[in-house]
Amino acid sequence: MTRYHLTLMVPFLAAASSALAAGAYVPGTEDVPLMHGLAPVTEAPIVFDKPQGRIIEATTKGAVRRSDVVAFYAASLPQLGWHDAGQQRFERDGERLSLDFGGSDGNLRVDFTLEPELGR
Repeated sequence: MTRYHLTLMVPFLAAASSALAAGAYVPGTEDVPLMHGLAPVTEAPIVFDKPQGRIIEATTKGAVRRSDVVAFYAASLPQLGWHDAGQQRFERDGERLSLDFGGSDGNLRVDFTLEPELGR
């Protein structure tokens, strides 16, 4: 990683640490930080607990940019044991977290889906 890349990551690492310290989490979870600037939509998250694992679907919105959301979660989730599986997917302890986007920068919707990994 170059000095340029490290310089760009410092603000996101600081924001990630700040979010983790603040205790704001994606609705329905207690271990996926909610990025500053995102807020839950009015509907309640969908939460299922199954023998194979939990399933959570939550939607957030905010006046944020997709690139900032991607950078925030790429920096913060590994601090919590999540491994980047590519294409805004993360895995940890038999679970998969997916981030999907709608809308546009400045009026962005971020859908979070947490489910057991396939084959479990």
